Amino acid sequence: MAKRRIAIIGLGMAVTPHAKSLLDLKERVDVVWAMSPSEGRRAAFAARFPFPTTGDLEKIVGDPSISAVAVLTPPNSHLEIVEKLTRAGKHVLLEKPLEITTARCEAVAAAGIKAGVKIGVVLQHRFKPAAKRLSEILAANGLGKIVSCSTHIPLWRPQSYYDEPGRGTKARDGGGVLISQAIHTLDLMLSLAGPIDEVCGYVATGAVHRMETEDLVSAAVRYKNGAIGTVEATTAAYPGIGERISFIGTKGTAVLSGYGLIVQRIDGTNEDLVPMIPPGGTGADPMDFPHDLHLAVWRDFLDALDQGREPRVSATEALKVHRLIEALLKAGESNTKVEVASSK
Repeated sequence: MAKRRIAIIGLGMAVTPHAKSLLDLKERVDVVWAMSPSEGRRAAFAARFPFPTTGDLEKIVGDPSISAVAVLTPPNSHLEIVEKLTRAGKHVLLEKPLEITTARCEAVAAAGIKAGVKIGVVLQHRFKPAAKRLSEILAANGLGKIVSCSTHIPLWRPQSYYDEPGRGTKARDGGGVLISQAIHTLDLMLSLAGPIDEVCGYVATGAVHRMETEDLVSAAVRYKNGAIGTVEATTAAYPGIGERISFIGTKGTAVLSGYGLIVQRIDGTNEDLVPMIPPGGTGADPMDFPHDLHLAVWRDFLDALDQGREPRVSATEALKVHRLIEALLKAGESNTKVEVASSK
């Protein structure tokens, strides 16, 4: 099969694991352009990676040989860029989040559907080997009936992180810890535990940070299958402990923590998947992690294009976590129970 010609738009903090993944996939892809309007970012990128750079978005949009584009720009720019690319018939791999509001997220998904192209979303936690194993266990009723699923996301970001212009604002990022950091683990939680019907809880901007949006979230949730649980998320937990998803079932318990998994069953058939790679990215340096999961995202995306199927996390699939985040914020702001909007 001929190599697929692709491009990258956005050469900021998020580009490194993508560029490393594309180097690993050099037998499958040719990177035609790596684009940024910033001359400084183009120069810094070119010093690290052997891909041609440009400051002209229209070179990418107007090149019919480019079939897929990675969009790694700030969240509030996604909709306009995706609409341009999809109108030109190009598939898109989009860094999370989809956009800054649920309405704009829905418009992103609609753009792909209207154009008949694929939009994949970089929610890479789905590709953890431990998550795959837990999914298999749950599908085989290995924990029995699930009565509880709780998610704990105690991360750390120093004030300097939020001092960057636009960081943690509604206008650029769409929110704080939920949409920028916790979205990865919340998406994985939903993929394993199923949809959530209603939430109640609190959101706050604590004393640790000076920022516009939330850095503390504590909520109770009820799943569609009747299970209950909690969601806790923060970027104020020094030095950054790492996320954890805990299941309680009638046959035992399971804890997915970072790259590891511990399963303890009442009948004694336990499992312990010891991670070979440290999780990283939970502390002051958000990019301190290996690129293995991004590589898995890229392989799935390319396979989806070759096979004519949807990527594992499509734009439509990613709407589920955005609707949950919207409900968590509404519940915290109103101090009332909020129903989670169902996918359409």
